[in-house]
Amino acid sequence: MAKDERIPKGRIRRTTKVGSVLGAEGARYAGTRAANVARSQEKATAKLDERHLEAAERMVDVLGTMKGAAMKVGQLASFIDTDFLPDEYRELYQDKLGELRQSAPPMPWEKVKKVLEEEWDEPVEELFEDFEHEAAAAASIGQVHKATLPDGRRVAVKIQYPGVADALRADMQNAGMILRMAKALAPGLDAKAAAEELKERVLEELDYEYEGHNQRSFARGYRGHPFIYVPEVVSRLSRDRVLVTEWVDGRSFDEVKQLSQAERDRYGEIIFRFCFGSIYHLQHFNADAHPGNYLYMDDGKVAFLDFGMTKQLDREQIELEIAALDAAFADDPERVRTALHDLGFLNNPKKVDAELLMEHVKLVGGWYMQDREVKISSRYVMKVITAVSDPRSEFYEVMRRENVPANELMGRRMETGVLAVLGQLEAERNWYRIGREWWFGEEPATDLGREEWAYFESRGERRVKKFTARSPDG
Repeated sequence: MAKDERIPKGRIRRTTKVGSVLGAEGARYAGTRAANVARSQEKATAKLDERHLEAAERMVDVLGTMKGAAMKVGQLASFIDTDFLPDEYRELYQDKLGELRQSAPPMPWEKVKKVLEEEWDEPVEELFEDFEHEAAAAASIGQVHKATLPDGRRVAVKIQYPGVADALRADMQNAGMILRMAKALAPGLDAKAAAEELKERVLEELDYEYEGHNQRSFARGYRGHPFIYVPEVVSRLSRDRVLVTEWVDGRSFDEVKQLSQAERDRYGEIIFRFCFGSIYHLQHFNADAHPGNYLYMDDGKVAFLDFGMTKQLDREQIELEIAALDAAFADDPERVRTALHDLGFLNNPKKVDAELLMEHVKLVGGWYMQDREVKISSRYVMKVITAVSDPRSEFYEVMRRENVPANELMGRRMETGVLAVLGQLEAERNWYRIGREWWFGEEPATDLGREEWAYFESRGERRVKKFTARSPDG
């Protein structure tokens, strides 16, 4: 019987599909545990390993077929250490789920070609010199095909899956799905308070013309940059469900993880400078900080792909965030408490112990708040996530009085994602000194910082817009 390649669309059907897989795997796991009573320790361990491998492969298959938010949860779990995965088999599951970043199950050409025919007035054969029917990459909402324009330019054509819009909207009506996404995107999140923000940002990804607009903004902002590259958009061929951009060759994240420590440190610094630095350079950042969106080019630049989920910040919010950082650096608990209240993290600051809050802030943001070289490890990433999501944490009293306001959700998603990526790389830098280049306009802290400073000066621009840490009084 032919495999059903349609994306399940209804909310109940999608929820049932995930639930049936989890239930079936749970039953198989329980059966293995029961049978292991009569096995030797060696055979019992081997059977348990085999069962977890099968469960991981089944999870990849189902989430990859479902696409949408369900697949996004799997992608996030592939590099963010969360309680979504069993501790002793975390690496096995993450290796398998990593397939969802690079080689998720694609849809057949006949299916996606219909989208192109609906979006373009002219046949594919007349618009392109060559168009590869086999997908080069498949993601949660669309897949990418490699093509060549009549003028010889190689391009990436991202085509939205037929039916995925209905599937994603169904996921966004699923409170359980949103909660799982929220926990992976921003541990400690008050999911209910930020649900609308999450829905809005996720559903924006369905509009490829909007994504193209975002990508053009970033491409202009970093055009000619010494180590950051954003592919140009081919606007005349881009539509609501089709996005055509310049093709980029480069090494995947899994390949980067095999490089020397010095190369991984440099790569990690570039990720940090792009993801965080864009806030201060452009007042706009890419919230989708998962490593499937990065390619390490042969010239040492990192290409950043996929701008479907971005966030623009107003000047006041950035200044309030700098004020909170300044208070933490000054080791002033009262100022920290006031600053976090101003940002919307504390509804009733008087009920929060300022000293304990300061300890919490220093643990969660400690990697970029310490004036020293800090090596990010997966163990450290898990420690941070535990501090903001585990009820058994010593900071639980602080956590239950904290809230992640809607306008901070995407920032927390980006920060968690970047930290997780750096943990996979075991990257080491003085993140604090790099950050001070943006927060307080200080001198560059690294060779890359000096290259970046020279770049912005050559464009007749300041390195960053001049921000002032706002006082609690405004």
